[in-house]
Amino acid sequence: MKIRGYHTDRFGHVNHARYVEFLEEGRWIYFEENLLMSPFHEAGIAHVVANLNINYRRPAVVGDILRVETDIMSVGEKSVVMLQEIFKDEGRILVLDASVTDVFIDAKTDKVIPVDDRLLNIWPDLQEKVHP
Repeated sequence: MKIRGYHTDRFGHVNHARYVEFLEEGRWIYFEENLLMSPFHEAGIAHVVANLNINYRRPAVVGDILRVETDIMSVGEKSVVMLQEIFKDEGRILVLDASVTDVFIDAKTDKVIPVDDRLLNIWPDLQEKVHP
């Protein structure tokens, strides 16, 4: 994404709160590219952020082109931690890295569901990092 003036604060760099939106967009893209949106919806499963940890490394300014990379970091019994990194200058400069913990909710009961076969059948990439 290209950084515009409305992304920045009075100091001329992207405000820290904006990065949360960029990370969210990156996760949406990840779920769309991995064809997970419809299967989750059809199964009545929602994923929600339970924890977010961000390490700000370098500022981004107007005109910078940012790329968000998203991958699975680890899988627990009831959560998945995603690693997200934002780069600028064609991926040469790390702007920030973040770990985002998602939990999965049964849409009918609003209860957290475990990372079990129900979820693994929808999201097979979890299998290689699943809890022991």
